[in-house]
This record gives sequence, C-alpha cells and structure tokens, in this order.
Amino acid sequence: MNEVFILGGGRTDFKRNLKKEGKTIRHIIIEAGKKAIEDAKIDPAEIQAGVVGNFNAGQFTKQLQLGAFIPEIDPKLHGIPTIHTEAACASGALSVLLGAEWIMGGFYDVVLVVGAEQQKTMSSLDGSDVLGAAADYHNEKPEYGDFMFPKLFGRIAQIYIEKYGATEADLAQVAWKNYAHAKLNPLAQMRDADLTLDCASQVSDKNPSVAPPLKVSDCSQITDGAASVILVSGRYLEKISRDKSNTVRLLGYGHTTDYLPLDKKDAPTFSTARKAAEKAFSMANLKPRDMQGAEVHDCFSITEIVAYEILGFAERGKGVELVKSGATALPQVRAEKVKASFTIPVNAGGGLIGDGHPVGATGVRQVFEAYQQLTEQAGARQIENVKRFLTFNMGGSLTTSVAMIWGRE
Repeated sequence: MNEVFILGGGRTDFKRNLKKEGKTIRHIIIEAGKKAIEDAKIDPAEIQAGVVGNFNAGQFTKQLQLGAFIPEIDPKLHGIPTIHTEAACASGALSVLLGAEWIMGGFYDVVLVVGAEQQKTMSSLDGSDVLGAAADYHNEKPEYGDFMFPKLFGRIAQIYIEKYGATEADLAQVAWKNYAHAKLNPLAQMRDADLTLDCASQVSDKNPSVAPPLKVSDCSQITDGAASVILVSGRYLEKISRDKSNTVRLLGYGHTTDYLPLDKKDAPTFSTARKAAEKAFSMANLKPRDMQGAEVHDCFSITEIVAYEILGFAERGKGVELVKSGATALPQVRAEKVKASFTIPVNAGGGLIGDGHPVGATGVRQVFEAYQQLTEQAGARQIENVKRFLTFNMGGSLTTSVAMIWGRE
C-alpha cells in the first residue's frame, strides 16, 4: 500500500453560531477547505478528489449534495470527483479513512477532506430528535423518548457504575479536565467557560441532571463547525521535494461496525470497538503505551472513560483510576505531579465536551489536532516530544468505531 501523509489542515472557530451570522454549512465547508489548502501551500489544481464528512445536514439544514461545495472552495476544483460519507458521529473519521484508502490504493495522490456540521438551526428538542437518527430510532425512541442520546449514554454510565463501582464524581473528572484543556485552545467552544471540579461533581441550578448519572457538564454541546485536512501520497511528497520524515504519516487504522441498538452490544466492554483499536495497533506495529497523545470521542464523560479501556490505556474497570490519577491531563493543568507509570494527555484541545462537537466535523477535527500536535503547532496546549498520536472517533452508541494512529520521525 502507498503511504499516506497529512500535508496541511484547517478548521473553524467552534464557538460560532452560523445562523446568527447569516451563513450556512456551505460557508464553513469553503472556509475550512481554503484554510487547509493555504496551510499545505499547494496549488489547488493538484487536488484530485474530495470527501465531505457530514451526519445529517439534510435534516439540520435542508441541504445535501455537500460534495458540490468542494468546487466553490476554488475554481480549480471544479470537476473533480467528490463523495459524502455518513456514519453518525464517526462521519468525519470515515471521510479521512476513505481519502486515505484512495491514496493507499493508488487511485489518487492528493485528496481534500472536509468534515462539517451546522446544528444551531432548531430547538434543542428538535435537534435531539435529529440526532436520534444515529441510534436505532424506530426501536429505541419509544423506549428512551426525547433526548435519546443523553439517555443512551446515561444507561451506559449506569451499567459501568453497577459493574465497577464508579461514581458520578468520578465522571466529573473528565468534564473538569476537558474544560480546563479548552481554555488553552483559542478555537474551542467552551474556551471562556469556567468549570470547577466541585461544580462538575454536583447537581445544581447551574449544572442540572440530564440523564442520571449525567449532568449538563458531562455532555458535549450543540456546535457549528468544520475541519479539513489535505492527504497526500509519499510519491507526491517526492515530487514536490518534501521530507517524508518531517511529515505526519498514517501508521495504522482500524474500522469496525457493531449492531445498531445499545441492548445488542456488550456494554461497557464494547468488544467490537476494541477490535478497531487492535487493528490499528497491529498495522502500526505499536502498543497503547507507545502513544504520547490521543484524541478520543467524549460525546459524554462516560464515553472517554470507556474509550480508555477500549484503546488499552487502562484495564477493564480501571478507566476511572486513570483519569483520577491525572495521567490523561496536560501538565499545564495538573494540580500536582502524576505518579502513574504511564501518562498520556487525552483531548488536549478540550475534546468534544470542551472544544465542541459539530458531529460530521469531529473526526476530521481530531485528525487536524493530531497534525497540529505532531508538527508542534498546538500552542499553549502542546504536548511535549509527541511522536505517536492516536485518534478515536465513534458513531451512535459505539456502533461505528474508527481508530487511527499518526506519527512523525
């Protein structure tokens, strides 16, 4: 297979409200795409294909055929083949993976990938119903009712707590950490929000219960945003005389699909999701402890804890201990030195809880974060000496799972 590299990337500010700006998903696809091309410093005429990752623009914005916005990024892109990928919250990762597989297979040497979602178009109740399409809507909606996804993940949290003895205060450690990380990220949705560990741990007027044991602070917020990366082959890097060793490369990946309804999955183990991680590590010939940074899917606080165990950062039932130790927090926000044998900053930009979760953009944003970290462009949230970085994006109630390992020499 041909090697796959990231030549550049870009993203939008996730705090924005496009409707208030008089803009639509079209505008952020164009904006993010332009930023990636500018960052890669290439002629747009070199781009041979495009992918747009998006979950549900048809319902959120009444707009589909999103690949047709690629030519509006630059006239030189007019006529190239484009595809729209959808797998709920994993739509973005699948768009990156499709672009990567095109390059691996030798079909193209330069692919533009954009992930985007505009969600601030309707009430929270209506928006929640649109998001419900990522679950087994016709079977789970009658059981869980309105606001299905907080309730589905509240159920996962209940199962985890019953099995391993975790507490609501333990979940709050994830929320507190990711809000603290977001304050270091100038484009994060919650960068100006203050969340103390006490506030995150207790139900209050400021932090009401949503789906016990989950509170508002345990949940990612409704977000508008887009992110983009330019993927290229090693052959193309040689053509433009770029040094491969200094360019971020895809080392391995895994992609699995579980049953759609939660009650057909083995929560909280999620062995099908684990297979995606195992495939990624096997392809890269690396182990979990070889990673120096990670972006994992924390649509809710419990999801990050489960992800630690899925990815092998913690043993089953020990994910809570990992976050409580401070091992997954940046040194920049830790109160004291960590005594754990293994430390790995997770969601240094704030994750979905702190940075934001524009559904179709999230997987691409994670990859852009990996690119920024590995090229030492992450500013105040920079992880020191990072050479190996993992991204884990999932859709539904851990239905679609995509793990990717990125590295630089």
